[in-house]
Amino acid sequence: MSLLTEKDRPIVQLLLNTGTCPRCILRFCCVGSQTLYRRPYKDLMKDLKEFLKNYQEEDPVCFDVVDPPCKKIRLEHTEEGPDGLNHNGVLQQIPAVNDENTAMENSAVKVCNVCLGILQEFCEVDFVKKVCQKVSSADYQFTSFVFSVSLPPQLSVRERAAWLLVKQEMGKLGLSLAKDDIVQLKEAYKWIIHPQLSEELGVPADGKSLFEVSVVFAHPETDEECHFLATACPDCFKPAKNKQSVFTRMAVIKALEKIKEEDFLKHFPCPPSSPKNLCVALEIQCNNGAVFVAGRYNKYSRNLPQTPWIIDGERKLESSVEELISEHLMAEFKADSFNFSSSGREDVDVRTLGKGRPFAIELVNPRRIHFTAEEMKRLQQTINNSSDKIQVRDLQLVTRSAIGRMKEGEEEKTKTYSALIWTDKAIQKEDIAFLDDIKELKLDQKTPLRVLHRRPLAVRCRIIHTMQSEYIDEHHFRLHLKTQAGTYIKEFVHGDFGRTKPNIGSLLNRTADILELDVESVDVDWPPTLDN
Repeated sequence: MSLLTEKDRPIVQLLLNTGTCPRCILRFCCVGSQTLYRRPYKDLMKDLKEFLKNYQEEDPVCFDVVDPPCKKIRLEHTEEGPDGLNHNGVLQQIPAVNDENTAMENSAVKVCNVCLGILQEFCEVDFVKKVCQKVSSADYQFTSFVFSVSLPPQLSVRERAAWLLVKQEMGKLGLSLAKDDIVQLKEAYKWIIHPQLSEELGVPADGKSLFEVSVVFAHPETDEECHFLATACPDCFKPAKNKQSVFTRMAVIKALEKIKEEDFLKHFPCPPSSPKNLCVALEIQCNNGAVFVAGRYNKYSRNLPQTPWIIDGERKLESSVEELISEHLMAEFKADSFNFSSSGREDVDVRTLGKGRPFAIELVNPRRIHFTAEEMKRLQQTINNSSDKIQVRDLQLVTRSAIGRMKEGEEEKTKTYSALIWTDKAIQKEDIAFLDDIKELKLDQKTPLRVLHRRPLAVRCRIIHTMQSEYIDEHHFRLHLKTQAGTYIKEFVHGDFGRTKPNIGSLLNRTADILELDVESVDVDWPPTLDN
């Protein structure tokens, strides 16, 4: 239940006769009862008229609040007409419509001069069903929703004009009305629409939900009605590449904060004039928050990049690790796109063995979000059966925050490698044995020539923790290394024309080169190991 008091009567009278809808009138009377706004439109109109007709100080009219479904709008004109303000701030006589039936015959809907129909037609059952049909056809999985709405920018202009009108009327009564006291249009709209959407969709509205239902409203007269602001405050309106109009909501609000009240009244009618058109629902969209999948991958091919290898728009190799994994995840989660990340990366000709390299994939706007552990295990098997170039393990759903653990202290983590090395001069087993005794070898690595095109020139200090040699023949040996993450192993072997010091070549006093390199372990304790 909510009460309108004596001080509200002139405001109700004034706004009704200037073409303002009942719900906007409640907003300007600072009525905060959510359920009152949900009442059928015709009932609200009838109650406001009764309030004006029968009001007595000792027996104020009460609005009994109920929540039946909304009905099709049939706006009724009021029978009385008070004074209003013209665009110069001067009082003008506002004509009253006395023949209610004639008015309804001429126009089924009289569009509100403040909300442009947002709190009228777009609160009705038909529109709610249209939104829900869009949600159903999009085939999303969700257990709650958050509703967002984008309004035409000139609503802020019209609201300013209506506020100035009401403020002047209240001033006659020795009362004041702060702009922040008015119930915000978006807030009132959500009060009305949330219960209807919730009932129709069968899930609760939740401000923290990852599933968003959004409606974008537009109006054909936006530029026309906001144009005077661009003249008065040109600095507020700057063209943007991704915007069709300079009259964005934020730009208009910024201009309204700067323009003087008297200048506003010179250029915009007060009360705001009746609009020629109703708002249109330009877009009804659904979006699910991203889902994150993590695991570890092994790469067995020496001809497979981690990410697509494309140079100057030309693909060099037909596939990549991220594509072999993500194509199956994209299909199962029905996502729009994905973002791949990992704990480091290997070159196209380097294998990743052992327990594999940790990776995470962000699946953007997925339609399906619920997977059991068994379903994830089957999805992992599907990926593994699709290619002999990669295998994945520990595939699981994770949170966004958990992915940070993959990157935490990346420079301090260790990795182990196995390198097949060639030397130009013949070697014996005893020639390389001393490498096994070297511990915590400090390197100065200048950015390798092969990556200088994509990484800044710098000298990085890296550490080789341990080495263990394995003699093969007089020109070949295998070297097992445990190193600081981020160490360039190839350059440590051949020296990169002296850009890495010391290097295997300088330690052996001969030319050395690397023939094969394998990553044997990435010592990041994430994601959690599963029973695969």
